[in-house]
Amino acid sequence: MSGGFLRSVGRRAHQLLLLHSRPSLADVLSKHSPSIACVRSNLLSSKFKESSSQISPASPSLFSSSYSSPSASDATSFARNGFVSWYLGMIEARPVLTKSLTAGAIFMAADVSSQMITLPPSDSLDLVRTLRMAGYGTLVSGPSLHLWFNFVSRILPKRDVPATFKKIFLGQTTYGPIMTAVFYSVNAGLQGETVAEIIARLNRDLIPTCKSGLVYWPICDFITFKFIPVRLQPLVSNSFSFLWTIYITYMASLQKASV
Repeated sequence: MSGGFLRSVGRRAHQLLLLHSRPSLADVLSKHSPSIACVRSNLLSSKFKESSSQISPASPSLFSSSYSSPSASDATSFARNGFVSWYLGMIEARPVLTKSLTAGAIFMAADVSSQMITLPPSDSLDLVRTLRMAGYGTLVSGPSLHLWFNFVSRILPKRDVPATFKKIFLGQTTYGPIMTAVFYSVNAGLQGETVAEIIARLNRDLIPTCKSGLVYWPICDFITFKFIPVRLQPLVSNSFSFLWTIYITYMASLQKASV
């Protein structure tokens, strides 16, 4: 009995010693809470740095007040590029119609410019003359340029300097004089001139006009044939002909030649 009593007393004393020597949960938390808080703050600061480094200064932010909307120049360049893409697509889809309307618009603008330069301030613009020039550009100049440039590129496909000078020679000796004569004849006929008056006008104006183009057109044709694709050559030629059209529309507006 005494042995059992002693064993029970020993076990009881051992349990009491374990209870007093084991640290409580509160003591553990109180001892390690500063280090845990430090680790947590370090993690939060590193995450904030990573998120802030991913946002560049140039990128717009919800908290940034310096973000600017697209400027007017950007919108203008976008509209210009969109128009160029649309125009090139129209040349591929409807080449003759697109080039004809372009020539008509250039002839119309050139005639208005010619009238503003030559007319006195008291006179008003001759809209019938402007419409006549626009019709000639649309129905005659545009389609003829399309056919001419395709024909020249087919018989002289190379784009080196000798081939370019051959194209210029053909243009100065055939296409240029013929189309100048057609222009004067059609314009005079639409104004009600007789055949004799048209012939007299050609004798008076055709040769001086061709002589005036001997310097201007070879330079323009060299640039067009040498550096411009065939599908865009009528557009470039019409653009060069803007100043030339101002001149020939003025010559066409002169009085009838004496028979």
